[in-house]
Amino acid sequence: MFYREAGQFKSSYETDGQIFPIRQDRIGILLLIGLAFIAIPLFATPYFFSAILIPFLIFSLAALGLNILTGYAGQLSLGSAAFMAVGAFSAYNFVLRVPGIPLLAAFILGGLCAAAVGIVFGLPSLRVRGFYLAASTLATQFFVVWALTKVRWFTNYSSSGVITAQKMQILGVDFDTPVSKYLLVLSIVAVLALLAKNMVRSNMGRCWMAVRDMDVAAEVIGIRLMRAKLLAFAVSSFYCGVAGALYAYAYLGTVEPEAYSLDLSFRILFMVIIGGLGSVMGSFLGAAFIVLLPVLLNTLAHAASISTAVASNLELMVFGALIIFFLIVEPHGLARLWQIAKEKLRLWPFPH
Repeated sequence: MFYREAGQFKSSYETDGQIFPIRQDRIGILLLIGLAFIAIPLFATPYFFSAILIPFLIFSLAALGLNILTGYAGQLSLGSAAFMAVGAFSAYNFVLRVPGIPLLAAFILGGLCAAAVGIVFGLPSLRVRGFYLAASTLATQFFVVWALTKVRWFTNYSSSGVITAQKMQILGVDFDTPVSKYLLVLSIVAVLALLAKNMVRSNMGRCWMAVRDMDVAAEVIGIRLMRAKLLAFAVSSFYCGVAGALYAYAYLGTVEPEAYSLDLSFRILFMVIIGGLGSVMGSFLGAAFIVLLPVLLNTLAHAASISTAVASNLELMVFGALIIFFLIVEPHGLARLWQIAKEKLRLWPFPH
């Protein structure tokens, strides 16, 4: 009953086209932002920041990038970790080789480098689709990791291939504590998520969804497939590149090719599928599921005094079973469950 929009009149196109047209949604988003920026930094522990919140936000940003490409534009990709690696190593080399460059500028340039690589490896999408496109993006994953491993210039000729990321400093302020890193990552993710929400509601977002639903019909009505597909690859790779830079600087503290393996690409793909294709909120819900569930299972295993070897295998089994369960019960993801809950709140306490 409290979620109904009755009495909320729109008197202009601007108010009707708001990103959150329902007052309850605007209030809820403001409360959530206040909780994230004010309440959590006051009460959370350093472990909670470093082990849960920071990776959750970074993976949410990477899943959001993949969701733009797969959920909205309909182009399947298995190379998300490769684009994250391009963003991380590009940001590292910009900071290393360009004296005095701001860290945020290095992150943006790293994302742009990832976008350029995404455009190059997105060219096969103009001719192939489905599993064939997934195979071509899989080649991207192997090629990028191989190049970063073999071309020693990217790692500043490090003998081990593992290099320490530079200190995070913006406008003379050091971001070396878990709280400061969390606030920086949260700010970047919030801005990019808001941009993505507006982007998918724009003319380009509608073009992406038309290409996703039926690309032949989209081309017939005048949508330029090459521009739409390559722009989707560029935007998606940019988001993954920024997420990769944050992953190296704010979470790992090192820049290494092995951190961006194929396993990471599959994890990001699972986040999108579980959270919900074609949903900005689904990217966050899927990342929360993938990040928080193993922590919860590990905590329960320790509480039940299960040995470490058994607990690790049991965690993988339960984790896989829950993924299959969610895909069977709600194939449209957790975002669809939230949408159903909102529809029921509109009619409560009356029956559906």
